[in-house]
Amino acid sequence: MKGFIQNIEDIVNKNGEFRRVLYTAGSIQLVVMCLNPKEDIGVELHELDQFFRVEEGTGEAFLDGVRTEINAGFAVLVPAGTKHNIINTGKVPLKLYTLYAPPNHREGVVHRTRADAEKDSEHFDGKTTE
Repeated sequence: MKGFIQNIEDIVNKNGEFRRVLYTAGSIQLVVMCLNPKEDIGVELHELDQFFRVEEGTGEAFLDGVRTEINAGFAVLVPAGTKHNIINTGKVPLKLYTLYAPPNHREGVVHRTRADAEKDSEHFDGKTTE
């Protein structure tokens, strides 16, 4: 079967890794993330569009200097060229998934921690899931 059809809420809520690429197509990529209390993704600026969906926890979304409180059920759309960050401000892990359009990470990459992600200079190399 082509594509990705799974219970994303269940996958996200069970995930304990900082970043895990689940599926990569030619023009979009699905990634799950888990931010520990007081952890953030780090200030980023991409030349691609990005979408976040929060499944568990509380935090803040930072987009071009504007901070907004977020929690389960929130969606955050980050247009290309927007400086952004997602910060866990709660006492439990912030669980979310993100879509990059086009892909941003190497297919199948797993970063157990933010420190692992920072040590890895990987970028999308054109290889897709299928």
